[in-house]
Amino acid sequence: MRIRGHIGDWPVDLTIELEPAEWAQLGRQVLVPAVVEAAAEAVGTAPRPDDGQWSAARELLRQVGQISGPELLERLEGLAGSTAAGKRLLVRLRHSSEVKVESGVDAPVYHWIG
Repeated sequence: MRIRGHIGDWPVDLTIELEPAEWAQLGRQVLVPAVVEAAAEAVGTAPRPDDGQWSAARELLRQVGQISGPELLERLEGLAGSTAAGKRLLVRLRHSSEVKVESGVDAPVYHWIG
C-alpha cells in the first residue's frame, strides 16, 4: 500500500508492506468490532463508542486518588485524543457517583471515592 500527499508543506510518500498473514490479522481486527456491533444491534443494546475511554478515565482518577481539574483535563485530552472528547469525559466524571469534586484554591479538585 502506498500513501502519498502532504502534511502542511511537507511531502509524504509512505509505503506499507505486510505479509499475507499480517493482512489476515488486520482483517480480523476490523471484523471483530463489526461483529460485536451487529450482535449488539440484534439484542438492542449498541455499545457506546467511548465506553473504553470512560473506563480508562475512571481508572486514571482511581489510580491518582485526587487531582486538580486542569491537570485531569490535560490527561483526559491525551487519553481521548482531543480537547472536546477530554471535556466530555471530565463532565462525566464530575457527575459520577464515584467522584467527589471540591472547590480548590485555584481550581476544582477531583477525588475518587469509588
